[in-house]
Order: sequence, then C-alpha cells, then structure tokens
Amino acid sequence: MEKHQKRPKNPSLHREIIGWREWVAFPDIAIPEIKAKVDTGARSSAIHANRIVPFERDGVLWVDFEVYPLQKNNHTRVSCSARVSDHRQVRSSSGHNEERYVVTTKLKIGNQSYPIEITLTNRDQMGFRVLLGRTAIRRHFLVNSGRSFLYGKLPEKYF
Repeated sequence: MEKHQKRPKNPSLHREIIGWREWVAFPDIAIPEIKAKVDTGARSSAIHANRIVPFERDGVLWVDFEVYPLQKNNHTRVSCSARVSDHRQVRSSSGHNEERYVVTTKLKIGNQSYPIEITLTNRDQMGFRVLLGRTAIRRHFLVNSGRSFLYGKLPEKYF
C-alpha cells in the first residue's frame, strides 16, 4: 500500500507575510510601484482610475484609463489599457453600490507575481490609490496588521 504524504497541519505557515500597507506593482499595465492598503475585510481589490474610456478591440471590450500612482501628486500619471474581464456591482466602504469595470492584471509583491482581478474606481478621497482585498492575497500571503512595508519603502523621488 502506498504511503500518503501528510498535509502540513497549518498550510499558512508556508506563506510569506505582508504588512497592512505595501508597495506593489502592476507590470502588465505599466505601473512599476504604487502604495497599496491590504484590507482583509474587503473582498475585491480596487485601483484609483481616472478618465476611464471603454472601447472595442477585435470585438472584445477594453478600457483606457489613467492612474496617478503617488498620493497627493496629480502630475505623475501612467496611461493604461486593459481588457475588461467583467462588470460588477461593488458596495463601497461608504455603503453605496457602484457598477465598475473589472480587469485582470498581474500583481507583483516582493518576488511573487500572479494575476488578480481589480476594479477601476475613483479613490481620490481615500488614503491609498490601491486597495488589495482578501481574494487578491488568499493562498499567497498572510497579513501582519501591526507592520508596514515589509518589502521596503519606496522613496517618493522614484517617479
């Protein structure tokens, strides 16, 4: 009879730890670094997007949008394009429902890189341009809510 390999009692022990805020990247949409709030209370992820313009490419819905990756800086801008993977009703932290475009793009934190779904919305009044919800980090990271920038701080002069 074949021996079965035992599963670790706590598979989360093999996950890297991130803080409640981290510098992340979205290389597929040309965003080299942007500060994100990690929020396990939120299911979906969101990025602050301006001038969202839908268009068709080869019969598929895409969006052009702009991202201002640095908080309180309206001069540094990244122009992005992405294929729309969904439209979704999302309840904001203020309790309002909003229909949002959803794009699938690669998230990079530290040495890990994998695709996530992220909604496009106006986060200008929020403290962070990116909110990473629990579905984006599930099975990849554990969150230490008492720590920040475990993968290093990025000088604001980066851009």
